[in-house]
Amino acid sequence: MSGAQPFGVLALGTEVQRITLRAGALTAHILTLGATLQDLRLAGTPWSLTLGADLLAAYSGPMRWFGAIVGPVANRLAGASADIAGHTARFEANEGANTLHSGAGGTSDQVWQIEAQASDHVTLRLALPDGLGGFPGNRVVRAEYRIIAPATLRLTLTAQSDAATLMNLAHHPYWNLDGQGDARAQNLAVVAETYLPTDPQNLPQTPPRPLSGSPRDLRQGAPLALVARLDHCFCLAAALRPMTQVARLRGTKGVTMTLSTTAPGLQVYDGAGIDTAPYPGLMGTPYGPFAGIALEPQFWPDAPRRPDFPSILLEPDTPWQQVTEYRFSRTDLAGDSAAVGC
Repeated sequence: MSGAQPFGVLALGTEVQRITLRAGALTAHILTLGATLQDLRLAGTPWSLTLGADLLAAYSGPMRWFGAIVGPVANRLAGASADIAGHTARFEANEGANTLHSGAGGTSDQVWQIEAQASDHVTLRLALPDGLGGFPGNRVVRAEYRIIAPATLRLTLTAQSDAATLMNLAHHPYWNLDGQGDARAQNLAVVAETYLPTDPQNLPQTPPRPLSGSPRDLRQGAPLALVARLDHCFCLAAALRPMTQVARLRGTKGVTMTLSTTAPGLQVYDGAGIDTAPYPGLMGTPYGPFAGIALEPQFWPDAPRRPDFPSILLEPDTPWQQVTEYRFSRTDLAGDSAAVGC
């Protein structure tokens, strides 16, 4: 069934809708809660390629960020504060002394409005009032999901503010191309030559470090089981740039995803801390550790404290945009030609 259908009602009585998009070989389900990619199916592959749930309660609990648009500032802000245009803004400390994904007022916790939709695309709009979560500016953010045949999902994120603020929206899906409970047999390649080492709080501790010789060097691709623990930003560029292919995830059952983005960074998280119990995922049971790999196009973390990092300052009335494309193909295990895509 296409279009928008009721998905559930939040504790405060707000209804959440699920939008179905179809084109070519892809079918996507999008929730208005968090502008979340809840389910993504490739024709001929009888499982979801992304981790999700059919129960709304899961998204108010352990699956809060699964598939959501996180922001207005994704990742971490040290000390739950930042200087913005000469003033110190203070945010919710929801990960020790730091802010992760903008706290409880973040975009993933809000119900977005359907602004436009058709069978193959939808635009969701969210207004963030000045001061929400400590971030200045009356802001409007949009997320457009569009399926492009034969098998590409394009996500366009835009934002605008009436005052100087911080902006680093990111998509936070967990991918598992095999439909099984552990994604570590899948092969991940990332073209980055440098990454950001982190301290025990998962904050950047040094300038970008070369990946050559590192156990996290993914330039040639490697099974995730053979890679060191991952919750790191791979540095792709010094600023927003034209669409560039930056990563490839290859499953063991013939499905491959390539990721292209305009973002200057890609946060890669191996999913070691996943535990959705008691809520079952789309595989029918709760997801556990390493059930999926998170690939999050974004700016580099804790940028306001690092003048050497790409800036996430958004000036008033200045458009902000980030575009990401997920392209899928499938090949049978005998090595025949791809069933969709190429």
